[in-house]
Amino acid sequence: MEMLWLWWRTSLFAVIIAAVATARPYRILLDTDVDSDDFFAMLYLLKLNKSEFDLQAITINTNEWSDGGHSVNHIYDILYMMGRDDVAVGVGGEGGILEDGTIQPNVGGYIPIIDQGSGTAGPCRYRQTIPVGAGGRLYKDTNFGYRKSFLPQGSRRYSPLEQPTAQQVLIKKISDGPISLFVIGAHTNIAIFLMTNPHLKKNIEHIYIMGGGVNSKNPNGGNHGNLYTCFKSNPYAEFNFFGDPFAAYQVIHSGIPVTLVPLDATNTIPITQNFFEEFERNQHTYEAQYVFKTLKMVRDTWFDNHFYESCFMWDSFMSGVSTSIMRNLHKRNGENEFAEMEYMNITVITSNKPYGISDGSNTLFDGRSVPKFNLSKNGVHSGHVQTGIQDPFCFQSNGIGKCKDGYTEKVSGPDSVRVLLATRAKQNRDNSSSLDREFFVSFLKVLNQPQNQGRFNFTSQFPYYKEVLYKPDFKGEELGKTVVFDMDMSAGDFLALFYLLKVPVKTINLKAILVTPTGWANAATIDVIYDLLHMMGRDDIIVGLGDPFGLNQSDPNNPSVGSCKYLQAIPHGSGGLLDSDTLFGLARDLPRSPRRYTAENSVEFGAPRNTDHPQLRQPLALEVWKSVVKSIDIGSKITILTNGPLTTLAKILLADANASSIIQDVFILGGHIDYTRHDNGNVINVPSNKYAEMNMFLDPFAAKVVFDSVLDVTLIPLSMQRKVCLFPHIIKKLDFENKTSEAHFSQRLLTRMYQLQQRNHRYQHMDTFLGEILGAVILTTDQRTLNPTFEAKPLNVEATGDTSRDGQIIVDPKQRKSIKVLKRFDHLSYYDVFADRLADAKQSAVIGSFNEQKRIWSTPQIRTEIKS
Repeated sequence: MEMLWLWWRTSLFAVIIAAVATARPYRILLDTDVDSDDFFAMLYLLKLNKSEFDLQAITINTNEWSDGGHSVNHIYDILYMMGRDDVAVGVGGEGGILEDGTIQPNVGGYIPIIDQGSGTAGPCRYRQTIPVGAGGRLYKDTNFGYRKSFLPQGSRRYSPLEQPTAQQVLIKKISDGPISLFVIGAHTNIAIFLMTNPHLKKNIEHIYIMGGGVNSKNPNGGNHGNLYTCFKSNPYAEFNFFGDPFAAYQVIHSGIPVTLVPLDATNTIPITQNFFEEFERNQHTYEAQYVFKTLKMVRDTWFDNHFYESCFMWDSFMSGVSTSIMRNLHKRNGENEFAEMEYMNITVITSNKPYGISDGSNTLFDGRSVPKFNLSKNGVHSGHVQTGIQDPFCFQSNGIGKCKDGYTEKVSGPDSVRVLLATRAKQNRDNSSSLDREFFVSFLKVLNQPQNQGRFNFTSQFPYYKEVLYKPDFKGEELGKTVVFDMDMSAGDFLALFYLLKVPVKTINLKAILVTPTGWANAATIDVIYDLLHMMGRDDIIVGLGDPFGLNQSDPNNPSVGSCKYLQAIPHGSGGLLDSDTLFGLARDLPRSPRRYTAENSVEFGAPRNTDHPQLRQPLALEVWKSVVKSIDIGSKITILTNGPLTTLAKILLADANASSIIQDVFILGGHIDYTRHDNGNVINVPSNKYAEMNMFLDPFAAKVVFDSVLDVTLIPLSMQRKVCLFPHIIKKLDFENKTSEAHFSQRLLTRMYQLQQRNHRYQHMDTFLGEILGAVILTTDQRTLNPTFEAKPLNVEATGDTSRDGQIIVDPKQRKSIKVLKRFDHLSYYDVFADRLADAKQSAVIGSFNEQKRIWSTPQIRTEIKS
């Protein structure tokens, strides 16, 4: 009897242990492009019981709807709000794919696999379907302006060469044990991982994907796909699969079980008016408030009057379907609460028939005796690959595009893969409810439940938060000449802005800043300008946002999208946009300004409807220009300093016939004049163009407009900038006691750039940014200090569409107009001039940092000491 009892007790213990073992939480890794509905899905997952569903990591897909620097900090802030700083976040990477197909470690996913080279610069054949400005990446990078105004800011942030990469996070989390992947963006990161780590496939239990469309019909056009910007060339694909079709093929064909939630299903769960209104009444947590604010702005800025019929629960629906399937694995055929399912054989189209051709569109095959990755010479990848929105191959006389790149097609045969596919959203089981889909009920319940709720938002985390604008009182002061600064938001431009703000107002009156987002930073980086102005007590300076495309670079049928023909020279990763958008990881140390980019708008400015706060609308560059012109006295004129591509200035000249008569002179930092052809330009990543300077190259047609105008132009060429590119000199000059806040921040930024240059080859061009301060110094400094000399030259800018020559400046005796060119100056005294200006206590920062703000907002005594 005793033996029987021991046996029973041992058996029971074993059963309990087995039960506990099988009750482990489902580990999840989310790969996202950080579109609005992506973080809806992420918050849904974060709200679920962690003992059941444990979101372990987030990797960011950087070649679709958002940009790496903005999106990674957005994710960090959401996780901080939710108390989940334990979730690993990976973005980017500097690895490349060699010509022989060797995939290096840490490929960043900035470029689709077919175009991935040795770095992070490259073309945008697929991404050009996504709007760059309003309605696209600008909206997502800023989350319509709510990211900055609502989310708290924690300690985690992007930091150069320290940020975990996407591949590092994937390898670490998948190596740790069984895990499921949720993919709600382009598939580049996951495909690269699978192609380079086949030994870890066994740890991936399942891949759940939102994307594709098999039997789907777009409700507004009848097409299979949803590429609304290029239906005329590709009516078949869905955005996530079109972002990198070859990568999607690798994932679908990986041999790992796949569940797909395609447009077939998401098209059956539109965001109805009833759901919207119910959501509006139920915002009981910070995360619910953040999602609803976003959703409302999506509705209020929707391009037509059919929001309730054409905006769907995409990625959030996928997160609900997938977790419900996982919860019900004991049931067959993917049975779940929210969607009807069926198995289907599909594939992903990566190239167009006929196969085996070579027409210059397919870098995996063209000009190769052995195809890249040892692909079959006449296989499914060997046809024509869509090159862009306006690819002539894709157009037909009937107006319906024939390209199928990214299409998830139902097929049979050896190239087919059996996947579990959601076909329709399930009706709400409660017929009396106003919510007609079962998932609507779950979504609102989960977001509003008190478990795992967000701790605070930006304002509620500080007991004494107060919104303050700092505007100087110049009454009674004699103001200097009116200056407008046109910047592309590179690091050097921010250092130049510090300098301009320190110049006495009796010398220059900086009236406005124009942002040209066709250069070193994405448009959303405009928020860093607002923060710097707030720091310096200059919330009175208006900031205008320029067009997102250079001259002749937007699509003729849809100006919101276009080519990156010239911009592709700038790296997306280290040393490029990733660092410019975050000011090399230091932007978050600046005090937080109440001013920010917002998507607020009104019918007065051409919007389809008024948003709730149209007075907060971000003014455009041309509007700001007109405002400055109206504000100056009759007979007064304006001096312009440009520190980037000449896009905005050219568009002012083309739009305002009187602009030339109002502009006193223009100082242009840029251009390269090498009479002997011994000294190269600085257009990185375009080796065929040896002699152009980057600002001229990025928009050569705009440069030509400006150079050919009647404006009085002073050029500060690359050769002069290179005379003041010694990091140790300028850093040492700033190393004095009792630094002003602006001097301290500038020294930190310069030191970081110099250290990065010393550590990693991706940062070898940092000298370029150091030279960008020169224009501000030459414009504002007494000539007796630097003793500059100039010479007049008849100059012409190459602008023919040939990237091997565009942007080059030649001396052309046929030109009737001469340009004044800086020939020499006292470059040794320059460092003293810059440092002394930043050291001056006059016109100094009124609030030094975000940490100082936090102390003010956390302490009632300090709060009363700050002038408002």
